[in-house]
Amino acid sequence: MFLLSALRMVRTKPPQAQPKFSLYVRFTFHIQASSVSPRNVAAIEYLLRRGKRQIEMHESPSIKDCQISQAMVDWQQARRPHALHPSVVSDPS
Repeated sequence: MFLLSALRMVRTKPPQAQPKFSLYVRFTFHIQASSVSPRNVAAIEYLLRRGKRQIEMHESPSIKDCQISQAMVDWQQARRPHALHPSVVSDPS
């Protein structure tokens, strides 16, 4: 439910920013989910509350773009080597 609402939020953003929001959501969810033991209920509840607040903040129509780090781009390249992120591809002109 949490991840699906985050991915729905991505579709509300401008088309040129959607790949960056998508990468941000997938990276953040994966890194945070893999850093917590399934038995650590307090940490999971904290991450869910924090994630909900982040989604609510990013759902704001005034937020049109997000910044991604090189670590996020590297993570995507390791998981999907064929997918180049638009911000990584240099402009040929």
